[in-house]
Amino acid sequence: MSAAKKGLGRGLSALFGDIEKKSSSREIEINKIPIANLQRNKYQPRSIFDDEKISELSESIKENGIIQPIAVRPNKYEPGNYEIIAGERRWLAAQRAGLNEVPVTILNIDDQKSLEIAIVENIQREDLNVIEEARGYQRLVKEFGYDHEKISKFMSKSRSHVSNTLRLLSLPEDIIGLLEEGKLTAGQARPLIGMANASEVAENIVKKRVAAREVESLARKKSGKKSNVYDDPNIAFVRNELEGKLGLNVEIINKKNNSGKIIIKYKSLDQFELISKLLKR
Repeated sequence: MSAAKKGLGRGLSALFGDIEKKSSSREIEINKIPIANLQRNKYQPRSIFDDEKISELSESIKENGIIQPIAVRPNKYEPGNYEIIAGERRWLAAQRAGLNEVPVTILNIDDQKSLEIAIVENIQREDLNVIEEARGYQRLVKEFGYDHEKISKFMSKSRSHVSNTLRLLSLPEDIIGLLEEGKLTAGQARPLIGMANASEVAENIVKKRVAAREVESLARKKSGKKSNVYDDPNIAFVRNELEGKLGLNVEIINKKNNSGKIIIKYKSLDQFELISKLLKR
């Protein structure tokens, strides 16, 4: 692991310190550029910004200006424009404050480092909801080949935290929406992973304000059977992928010794024939 990546675990300021040590004066500059020349980070993990907090920051900027420069990198496809690495909230607030120029730190870094910094900045400041955090981790896995262990070291989080956070993405979209809106907590949602009636149970949890410690027993009661617990967080992802490709309900039962079975459920002869053809290939 590089020194810069170790720096991420120590904090965002340490990361920039590591980058500066490795960079020449030509690679890093602090300057003021027109606010219109900045563009949001395509790797920004946060999708929801608190409008009230943006307004408060805007008022502070009117009074005191921008204390900490916005970290940017040159847009290689649009010369003269820059992509924000860290500080998008400051950029939004500066627009609201009516600023024409903003102070920036210009860094020459690649896509992977841009995503890493964006995730670290937001998580360390506790600005991300759990789904935004999970999607940030997912991008590290899919786009940059990280495994759960590498993410945990990189983010200074436990491996179980990373795995449990990623597992939430296997939930139905309506439950993910409740998590994004803050109506459901990660602790309440986790026992619903892999349940056929997860959405129904989630609605009851929100309506009755069920505490996280009571959710698991409520989930078992609603399903009429013991809910499957997947020791391997990747199983829920595989199940969702299979269901997406087949268009059929799939159940994966995984035991502690990693033996188990895959059940593909069909409701008609046509669906049965489809499964038969796929298995015979």
